Amino acid sequence: MKDETKIINSGRNIQFTHRAINPIVQRTSSIIFNSIAQKKHAAKNYKNGELFYGRYGTLSHFSLQKSMIELENGSGCMLFPCGTAAITHTIFAFITYGDHILITESAYAPTQNFCRFLLNKMNVHTTWFHSSISNNITNLIQHNTKLIILESPGSITMEVQDIPTLIQATRKKKPDIIILLDNTWSSGVFLKALDIGVDISIQSGTKYIIGHSDGMMGTAVSNARCWNTLQEQSYLMGQTIDADTAYIAARGLRTLYVRLKQHEKTGLHLAQWLNNHPKVDRVNHPALPSCQGHKYFIRDFTGSSGLFSFILKKRLTDKQLSNFLDNMKYFKMAYSWGGFESLITTMQIEELNSIRPINKLNFTGTLIRIHAGLEHQEDLIQDLSDGLNRI
Repeated sequence: MKDETKIINSGRNIQFTHRAINPIVQRTSSIIFNSIAQKKHAAKNYKNGELFYGRYGTLSHFSLQKSMIELENGSGCMLFPCGTAAITHTIFAFITYGDHILITESAYAPTQNFCRFLLNKMNVHTTWFHSSISNNITNLIQHNTKLIILESPGSITMEVQDIPTLIQATRKKKPDIIILLDNTWSSGVFLKALDIGVDISIQSGTKYIIGHSDGMMGTAVSNARCWNTLQEQSYLMGQTIDADTAYIAARGLRTLYVRLKQHEKTGLHLAQWLNNHPKVDRVNHPALPSCQGHKYFIRDFTGSSGLFSFILKKRLTDKQLSNFLDNMKYFKMAYSWGGFESLITTMQIEELNSIRPINKLNFTGTLIRIHAGLEHQEDLIQDLSDGLNRI
């Protein structure tokens, strides 16, 4: 099946829908057993989707997990209460005292802080690497390196990594290293991470999967090699989501492809318009040649989402930032992204450099991050134009 068809049909077996269109919402903490034999059977098979106890999942959860497995071509899927939980608990599942991990310095700041502060207390050592690294990743691998953590495109500055080359070099030197990818930007649609050698594809389902800014969830889709460990360790750490969140995530999935294509269309239109604006120095959009790693984007991705950033030629004062942002009509100031609404945030270079451990950025203007929503693109351009004029 093509993704458009797969997204519509996955996880809608009759066992999950009970002959309705959508999977049922099964809210329960306890599962009732009619016999000792049934209870023993459930205890033996709960890892294979047998109803056992609410924390291990209900039909609402099993339906969503099956959909994510089919979408990302995985062997198993764990659900978490947010994207950060999906990242941190997946890392926890595979490390032990004294291990070493590698992480791209363009990763999401909470992921970096988790490595910097919590893992450090457990004597797990972290080495950061530049997002442009490929074959040279082997120079950083130590005898106790357990994990490599990738994010492509990179958070905020949108660098695309040479993932296949990096993986090939890693496997050649140390085959047992686990490779994780924060794949939220592509939503598992525009980049099939497991197909190119990633072990576990992680998403903040809060973003495009739910798609309506009304829930929080994380997913981790694993290949066969890592699935048993991820599943068992996540169960031990008590990770779960409620049935209603599983339901709205499954509902969001049904329109994921068409929403992503519209986000892509609008995002590209805005990026190209900004690329020609006299006040803009550079646009960081993976589909534009000016973005670092553009050639890898063309090779590995089949499309782009609505998140990108651009850098103004001049650094804005606090007053100019207020003039620019306080009176936007359609773009709203908020954290997160991936919903139906357009969002905008800003960062100065010192804020970005505070989360760049090894290679400091060197631009002089103010960075603006855009999430292109589902509004009409000309309305959004007018809003940006008016804002830039107010500077």
